[in-house]
Amino acid sequence: MKKRKNLDGADVNWGKHTVIFLQFACWEHEGRVIKTMKSMLLFPILLGVVSGRRSQLLQGLPATSTVEENSAAGVAVYDFNVTLSPLASEGVAILPTIVNSNPLTEAFDIVSKGGLEFRVITTGNPVLDYETMPKSFDLQIFVEDTTGRTDLNILTIHVTDKNEHPVFRGNMAIQTVMIYVLEGTPPERIYRVDAADPENAKLKYSLLPATAPFSISESGAIFSTKEFDYEKDPHSYFLSITVTDPDGLNSTRTVNINIININDERPYFTTKQRIYRIPEEQSPGTSVANMTARDPDDGDSPSRLFYSIQSSDRRFSINSATGELQVAGRMDRDALPLQLHPNISLVVRVEDSPSSGHARETEITIVVEDVNDNPPECNPSAFRKEANENTAPGTFHVDLRNYCKDIDADPSNNQFIFTGLTGFGSNNFALESTGRLVMTGTIDLENPANPGVEVYTLTVRVQDIAHPNYSSKYPFYISFDSFLCYIIYIYIRIKPVNEFFPVFRNLSYVFSVSEITKVGSSIGRVHATDKDWPPSVITYSIVAGAGTRDYTNIFCISPTKGDVRILARLDYETTQKHIFTVQASDQQKSTTASVTVNVLEVNDEEPVCSPNFFSLQIPVDLAVGTNVNGFRIECQDRDSDPRSFRYFINEGNENSHFTFSPSAGSNTSRLILTSRFDYESGLDTKWIYSLRVHITDDNLVSARDKTTHLTKTGTVTLSIRVIPNPTTVTTTTPGVTVVTRRENLYSPSAWYVPFVVTLGALLLLGLLGHLGLLLLTRLRSCCPPAGKAHSTSLINAPEKKKPKKEVTVTMTKLNTIFDGEARDPVTGRVYEFNTRSGARRWKRSNEPPQPVLAMQEMSSATENSGQGVDGAEAPSRKEPSEKRKELTAATKPAAKPSAGQETPGQAGQRLQKKKEESEDGSLSSPAP
Repeated sequence: MKKRKNLDGADVNWGKHTVIFLQFACWEHEGRVIKTMKSMLLFPILLGVVSGRRSQLLQGLPATSTVEENSAAGVAVYDFNVTLSPLASEGVAILPTIVNSNPLTEAFDIVSKGGLEFRVITTGNPVLDYETMPKSFDLQIFVEDTTGRTDLNILTIHVTDKNEHPVFRGNMAIQTVMIYVLEGTPPERIYRVDAADPENAKLKYSLLPATAPFSISESGAIFSTKEFDYEKDPHSYFLSITVTDPDGLNSTRTVNINIININDERPYFTTKQRIYRIPEEQSPGTSVANMTARDPDDGDSPSRLFYSIQSSDRRFSINSATGELQVAGRMDRDALPLQLHPNISLVVRVEDSPSSGHARETEITIVVEDVNDNPPECNPSAFRKEANENTAPGTFHVDLRNYCKDIDADPSNNQFIFTGLTGFGSNNFALESTGRLVMTGTIDLENPANPGVEVYTLTVRVQDIAHPNYSSKYPFYISFDSFLCYIIYIYIRIKPVNEFFPVFRNLSYVFSVSEITKVGSSIGRVHATDKDWPPSVITYSIVAGAGTRDYTNIFCISPTKGDVRILARLDYETTQKHIFTVQASDQQKSTTASVTVNVLEVNDEEPVCSPNFFSLQIPVDLAVGTNVNGFRIECQDRDSDPRSFRYFINEGNENSHFTFSPSAGSNTSRLILTSRFDYESGLDTKWIYSLRVHITDDNLVSARDKTTHLTKTGTVTLSIRVIPNPTTVTTTTPGVTVVTRRENLYSPSAWYVPFVVTLGALLLLGLLGHLGLLLLTRLRSCCPPAGKAHSTSLINAPEKKKPKKEVTVTMTKLNTIFDGEARDPVTGRVYEFNTRSGARRWKRSNEPPQPVLAMQEMSSATENSGQGVDGAEAPSRKEPSEKRKELTAATKPAAKPSAGQETPGQAGQRLQKKKEESEDGSLSSPAP
């Protein structure tokens, strides 16, 4: 037991473990660093300030126990009991708790087994590791019962080592290792296994299967034992690598070894055919032969080979990937050189690489066979003719025989006929055997029986009489009934005739549009039709009306669609209806229709109020309900009833001191004070109120219609200055300043106004300049300048002194009307005040009206001729200076009393204490 002194100097007995110093440490465990701050922590556990309070409550402690490393959470480490004193009937106040550990750790905790039995267990955070963490821990366990008796004991826990399995490191620890070996590589080391034992014991390596052509050394190096051939040997090996420690514990991982194929074999052709036959005039892309080959390096997988033609013949091509031989150019058997040599030889090459690879070549022969491929030809192959609608039947159009021929040398093959007149509208035409095309009927484009087509497309077949072969070398050849036919296209355009006038859908149009419709908006559409076929392009225009006195054109119309749009703003109050004429024209014939535009009235005018800006001054004690300075607002609206106005203050009405009466239903309203000002308590702080008054014209609109009704708002700005209780006489009556704001707007229709004004100003300036020149010439002729000889006086005249100017200030007394009375709450005296200016004075019996001083400035100039000023004038010169001082004191504006100034009540108390009354008739505004 140690004795220490407390703060008062008295001795105090401290029990053992009274103060425990905890030191935080930091260590690394399984790659995770637990970091804490290193400090000295005072844990004030007063386990018995008096030595008699310490008792043995923890049974079985102190003690020593062991725990195996890598134990999971919840593993039992040690069991102990708590013994209570007979007085601790209520049990344990503080359950057994680990208050400290050395070294510091959170790997242990105490749990209850039931009753007074407890167990120390592992938490699993962190997991105990014999190799990386401390080998033992001292746990300080504290308990306290309900009587205040405490106990603190130590449990020492030793961590025991456990033999662990070897572990793989590197890539083998997390995945299967893939190793690639090129075929033909001589035996060598291909990989090194990285493994370690937690106890640093020597490890033994082995691999399976034992028949695999690989071995592993004592150091973990894997060697190949043979040279691999991809075409003969397996392509992949899976090795199980086992590492074992001296106690027989082992770990196994898999290594996948893949043999990489290399190009070491020549491909060979599998196609045996070497002679191929094709007809002439085959189209490009026609398949001739399919050359195939194999590469031994590819095994069972499809070979990736590259095919090419070594000869320079451009009539054939080969697909480099598939080996398909195709026709690339025209082959005409009747022309040279195929006419003499119809056989074509090609050398085909196959490679296993696009360049510098293994290759093999073979030669094939292609025989081009002759066919009858010369049908009749016509030049031109298409004819274009025109005919007006309603052309008479029997009209001749074209003779086709004059444009066709057959170039075959054999007479049996150069005979041809015309047949097969087909096409849309061919029933209106006939084809004679000689090749003449004539019209057989009348075509009326407007007739519903006709489809209304302007161009008829007819086709005629020209074919050999002798049986030809199936071939074609022009796009106009087709096969028909085993004959090779030449097709002639005849286009006959039927020219329409304008026979009908455009017709409006309505004789007149009526559009109703709101007066607030935006400029450029479409208000309606007119539509006209034309019975002519094909439909004529109808254009629309305004030919009459559509203007006013101010605007030449208020409306415009879309030339193609007939949309009527607004070019200028509509105004119901000016014009309620516009009538104009529109025209529809098909460039040859036209017709007109009337358009009436009814302008619908909309509430688009804002209330205009007078005045729209006003400045007011009111005393701070103005009575509630007073019309402020008699101010009245009067509003007008061009499109609203006078009863439709509503008045409300939108901004600046702090504490709601002001309102308008009436607030709605009238075009006039007065500004009313609704509550008194309270500056003394701090409720009011502003002395100048800027009110923004909004006047709306929706008073007569029902609540249901207000969501859709258009409401306009006018604005009035009021500036109200609150005058505090004056401390001096107010010498002037507050004035009213009326500010009128005008805004000049430019109207496009009044363009001549600035032009005329500018021209008039220029003419006036020129006239004034001319008059100035004439006046200058006149002055020079009448008053010529004096000569240089007379420019200097012979005798110097005495210089005249400038007269001195004297400014005299006179005082004029003006009467101020005091139209109100009140009693001072401090002195009980009655004082009078002016309701407009706020001026005050003590009320005195038989006192004439108090004058107010006004200052006038007068100027007089006297000449000093050397005479003195008499004695009577001297006081008069001094008098203005004294009067100015008095005037300054009298005309000083009233201000809010500062901290050092007295209020009228304080002044009354001071005067009452001193029993001095002011009888000089001056204003009772006590000085501070």
